[in-house]
Amino acid sequence: MDYGAALDHLDTLINYESRPRAGRVHGLSLQSMQALASAMGDPQHRYRVIHVTGTNGKGSTVRVTARLLQEMGLRVGAYTSPHLVAPTERVSVDSEPMDPEAFGAAIGDVARFTDHMQMRATWFETVTAAALQHFADVAVDVAVVEVGMLGRFDATNVVDAEVAVITNVGRDHTDGAGDWRLAVAREKAGIVKPGSTIVCGETDPRLRDVFRAEPHAAMLERGPDFGIERERLAIGGWVADFFTPYGRHPDSLTAMHGRHQLDNASLAVATAEAFFEARLSDEVVDGALAGVRVPGRFEIVGREPLVVLDGAHNPDGARAAAATLNDDFAPSGRRFLVVGMQSGRDIAGVLQGLEADRAERVVCCTAPTARGIPAPEIAAAAAALGVASEAVAEVGAALDRALELADAADVVTVTGSFTVIGAAKTALAERS
Repeated sequence: MDYGAALDHLDTLINYESRPRAGRVHGLSLQSMQALASAMGDPQHRYRVIHVTGTNGKGSTVRVTARLLQEMGLRVGAYTSPHLVAPTERVSVDSEPMDPEAFGAAIGDVARFTDHMQMRATWFETVTAAALQHFADVAVDVAVVEVGMLGRFDATNVVDAEVAVITNVGRDHTDGAGDWRLAVAREKAGIVKPGSTIVCGETDPRLRDVFRAEPHAAMLERGPDFGIERERLAIGGWVADFFTPYGRHPDSLTAMHGRHQLDNASLAVATAEAFFEARLSDEVVDGALAGVRVPGRFEIVGREPLVVLDGAHNPDGARAAAATLNDDFAPSGRRFLVVGMQSGRDIAGVLQGLEADRAERVVCCTAPTARGIPAPEIAAAAAALGVASEAVAEVGAALDRALELADAADVVTVTGSFTVIGAAKTALAERS
């Protein structure tokens, strides 16, 4: 398949990232993905794997971990989700996204297997299988793989994690019923394999016990085993002193906006050192942290006014975005929000986390997927919170409206869904 044919094929598949869902997805199983991987020769077993799950910070942790391993001279594959503009962004080797031609060929190879097996693979299963095969084809030394929306039954869980990483447990992709935090932790704990070293960023002792209960080789915990001793805001990011069981890394600059990124960086350093079972040099740590970039995570795309893209799609992420704006930039001008979300999100919780009450105007748009919440519905939720809002359905038009209202000293934050971030990036590219 060429790239265009691959995209057309993917469009015919069930995509739970964009398809509306009522309540839970029932009948979860890894059997189909395991059968597909087996038919393809289990490519995921031809290299070492670090598997990353959690509610927030997965993508950043994957990227920082991959850069640390690269700095050590390894050939490193990284698999992340979702993508912003093109699905090739999900699959990278040594920080370079997969070539569209290679992506098309890989999707075509997977399609031939599923056709032969008379199997109806989902969008995510197909792309995951293509990524795992690509890493084998180009002979990576290690793949850092981000879980999609699940854990135990996620398509990525055909891998055997040498290091299983948990960023945190929060409310996302859950109905919030009952003891949901415990239920989410149990699902995410499914990536732990008997030989895995667990690196746990979650600090709730009750939830840590869930991960500890899984058969594993060793476990490192944020606080007693790794973390941050000292931190301060710096030009272009944050400086911190990190510690792990293997030693300290003083005065390391993390070139990402937001204090929360220090937590992701400390988790990544602990992960890389657990992988090598040794302390990394300060040169390796400093080189990786200074060079990492995470698209769509407080990404600055304009000045005068300041224009920020941040995929804050749940209340915790929204609070982190607001804190980053306040702490890292402390804008003196007015604040404008462009917000679009997908179904199943806590609209009021996200708006409150974003401190929408401090915004001059919230311009509400419709996320460009079948799950997109209509812009008027988001605007009504904002109005119910006493926030000045208006609905402009198309993302590019909503961004234009916010920029029209903003002056040079103001800030415009585009947020709420990664699909909105992707559409905004496309709109900005077309205008440049």
